Amino acid sequence: MPLVTTKDGTQLYVKDWGEGRPVVLIHGWPLNSDSWETVALRLAESGHRVIAYDRRGFGRSGQPYGGYDYDTLADDLGTVISELGLTDAAIAGFSMGGGEVARYMSRHDGRGVKQAALIASVAPGMLKSGHNPDGVTEDVFAGMRAGLRKDRPAFLQDFARTFYGNKVSDGVLQWTLMMAMQASPKATLDCVDAFGTTDFTEDVKGIDVPTLVIHGTGDEIVPIALSGRRAAKLAKQAELKEYEGRPHGLLATDGDRVADDLIAFLKG
Repeated sequence: MPLVTTKDGTQLYVKDWGEGRPVVLIHGWPLNSDSWETVALRLAESGHRVIAYDRRGFGRSGQPYGGYDYDTLADDLGTVISELGLTDAAIAGFSMGGGEVARYMSRHDGRGVKQAALIASVAPGMLKSGHNPDGVTEDVFAGMRAGLRKDRPAFLQDFARTFYGNKVSDGVLQWTLMMAMQASPKATLDCVDAFGTTDFTEDVKGIDVPTLVIHGTGDEIVPIALSGRRAAKLAKQAELKEYEGRPHGLLATDGDRVADDLIAFLKG
């Protein structure tokens, strides 16, 4: 099993497919790198080296008790990039993974990265604040944590239906629950705080490489007005693609379309 060890000794499970210019894929909550399978396969077939890894606490990676803040998660991404010797790379984050993209670009000065993509991303932030007056109030995230503590499988099963906007098969819903239940319960809870309350405004403002922003206008999990449209205005070289009426879980509902847009962007 391919593993990369972070500076605090956590082992991250890494997939490394194909040859060519590298693309690093960072998954969303509460999933793992398998959620990228349609896009990852298409990217590898189009002539890219595709690296997708399980975030600490999720999938087949180690499950430490702590380290679920975005500084640590961005450092983990930096370890993957440095350990694999990646240069001239693109990094793409889905949902929670967009936070790692934004924080890595500011905290590590975008080392080794030439392009970035934010797909249904939480960046530049979901929480209601001075930067985001129409944002989500903290009680919403408190309710998520309470639901997870009461009955994690039932909460995640219900969450998946909204995640995909009831636009996927029962098989995809079952697969999603399988991925979600692989995760540490502590990581699952802590990451609600991380993606729900972290403000990435300054991080996104500092992204100075070409950036593709993809977001569904029907996203009920991370509404486009709070995230995708704001990110496209803040990043210096951003291109926004809105998927009309599409839900949050675009990697499953619109995987080939996402792959087409990413492949075209990478060529540019």
